[in-house]
Amino acid sequence: MEIALYQIDAFASEVFQGNPAAVCPLVSWLPDSVLQKIAEENNLSETAFYVPAESGFYLRWFTPASEVDLCGHATLAAAFVIFRIIGYEFPVIRFRTRSGDLIVGRDKESCIMDLTTLAKKICRPPADLIAGLKREPVEVLFSEDYIAVFDNEDDIISLDPDYETLRKLDRRGVLVTSRGKNVDFVSRFFAPKMGISEDPVTGSSHCELMPYWAEKLKKTKLKARQLSRRGGELGCELRGNRVLISGRAVKYMEGRIFIDV
Repeated sequence: MEIALYQIDAFASEVFQGNPAAVCPLVSWLPDSVLQKIAEENNLSETAFYVPAESGFYLRWFTPASEVDLCGHATLAAAFVIFRIIGYEFPVIRFRTRSGDLIVGRDKESCIMDLTTLAKKICRPPADLIAGLKREPVEVLFSEDYIAVFDNEDDIISLDPDYETLRKLDRRGVLVTSRGKNVDFVSRFFAPKMGISEDPVTGSSHCELMPYWAEKLKKTKLKARQLSRRGGELGCELRGNRVLISGRAVKYMEGRIFIDV
């Protein structure tokens, strides 16, 4: 059996930037064990698989370790493949996912994801969070992830986490964030429990960060940057309980997978 494979750099305008994701178009679903093995073999933070639906596509995401409920950069990568490579003619794509329906539109240069915000609550910082980050944040919240807020961008850049300690936490991962110098806010994302020490650019995390910073900064359109080694920039807009996240993507590689099923 042959399966098309595209490796896309999401939230990037050039290759070797942003967050790489693999995208595999399928005619119908393969067994979950096979999808997981493909994601493990790809060894990227996410592999996205999609199959046609009556209106749009079904979409699933796998890390090298497990399936996840939501992945922004791999959604952007899948939309890029469908719009720019496959030649989908409609102005928006409706993805049916474990997190509900996701809508992705496009403009001349970017894909624009319409995602649901994620609720958050202030909490007392767990001991393993402080030990894992090796520094105490000014505020901690929890949602899908722990969100650790720091004073400034230099604090975010200088963090050198203990990933084994962060792995013990009861959330998907740890977001660290602060106001930015040249953008509205910056962040990094650590998810060792999911097999990802540090994610280059994380679209889904901005469903948690955007409501927080929109409230703090008193505006609904914000520019964000994720301060990983590769880095990436996102345009974000808060509309009620929805977040519009826009970004560019580029194709790095195209190939074929050969497997027996």
